[in-house]
Amino acid sequence: MGARCSLVVNGRSVRVSTGDTPLEAALAEGMIAPLPSLNGMLLAGQGAVAPSGRRQPARRARAEALRPALPGAPIQAQEEAAAAPVSLRKGTVTGIRRLSPGIVEIVATLTKRPTGEPGHQALVTFAGMPAMTLSPTLRVDGAAEINEAVFHIPRDPEGDAVDAIRLDQPVRLKGPVGRGQYRPGGGRLVLVAAGAGFGPIWAIARAARYVEPARELALAVGARDALDLYMRESLDWLRRTGVARIVLCADRGRQRPPDVRSGPLTAHLPSLRATDVVHVAGDVSTVGAVQVLAASVGARCYPIVLD
Repeated sequence: MGARCSLVVNGRSVRVSTGDTPLEAALAEGMIAPLPSLNGMLLAGQGAVAPSGRRQPARRARAEALRPALPGAPIQAQEEAAAAPVSLRKGTVTGIRRLSPGIVEIVATLTKRPTGEPGHQALVTFAGMPAMTLSPTLRVDGAAEINEAVFHIPRDPEGDAVDAIRLDQPVRLKGPVGRGQYRPGGGRLVLVAAGAGFGPIWAIARAARYVEPARELALAVGARDALDLYMRESLDWLRRTGVARIVLCADRGRQRPPDVRSGPLTAHLPSLRATDVVHVAGDVSTVGAVQVLAASVGARCYPIVLD
């Protein structure tokens, strides 16, 4: 059998690569819309999930126009939905927990429920401290009250400004900002998290398992030290919901468990496809490297860069 063949969808000829299903080919050419929208669906502890609002870019356009982009900016030739309205939320810090030597969980209880979709970011100001760009997420067990904002924040194990955050400290959220939010519909969902970048990736993964339980999902999680792989409870939940492709890796760590691979995160990603939808969250170098890999095969990539 040849490497490519043709079929006709809605009266138009579509070229199909070996390994693609007819549905993937038609989606990639923008000839049919993605999955039906799910307006108004409300997940426990999360906001309503909005529909995609766009079709996938044509494969020809991806092959010709995709180039590496600066982290934090969309890949060229990506169509983007209109930015969500920005709102202001106020509250106080009601929970502080050390998840690992390099990650701390901060919970803020707000006067109104936060806005935005899983993967969105917000400008967060703790009283007396500079503003930070953070991604609201869930606790590692998936819990979050409707009026809570949960953050996984990186810190220096030897001491950091984040350690100055205290209970009952006033906090203000302005957002959503960024374009890394979850979009239902499309091809395989490839989620990549470095360090505290697991926070927004966890929110996206949990939403996807509720909204699109049949959608193929692959997850790669990395940390500089194996002790900072704090998300075991979250990963167990994902496995129970049918996610089989989960990879853990760490650059260093004498106490590396047997299921944690050695080396950088980018060395342990699944082989990317043009029909993949990639969400990556973490430091600027990791996010940039994943954007380049996604662009090289024409996959859509949505970056979330941590402060």
